[in-house]
Amino acid sequence: MTTTYAIRPFGARPCTLVVCRGCCCGDARKKPGTDHEGQLTRMREAAVASGGRLAVRTSECLGPCGQANVIVVQPSAEGRRRGARATWIGWALDDDATDDVLTWAAAGGPGIAEPPATLALQVIPPPSEARRRAERA
Repeated sequence: MTTTYAIRPFGARPCTLVVCRGCCCGDARKKPGTDHEGQLTRMREAAVASGGRLAVRTSECLGPCGQANVIVVQPSAEGRRRGARATWIGWALDDDATDDVLTWAAAGGPGIAEPPATLALQVIPPPSEARRRAERA
């Protein structure tokens, strides 16, 4: 099940955060000490406050469970026009990581702005890319 939060003009695709909330991501039993619901609430509030420049969706499972919590930052239409692809972020477990994701998305996200240096350290390969790397090894 996917839920999207944000109102935007028809045809304008904003930077979108896809937040994993499957078996490992968002699970207090597997990742105790993380305010999973608070993280998602902050992102949803930022989407509403953005006036349509940011959207937030949830996904049941994005795949790389060992790197939970996973957030995919999808580029806006303009970012895609500039050649950007979705950026996968792993280990987004604390307020600092959430702040970095929201700061980057507010600045335009992939293709528009560079991620904060600390967030760049949390970039992970998408599952399909990780499989290709393993097959070549």
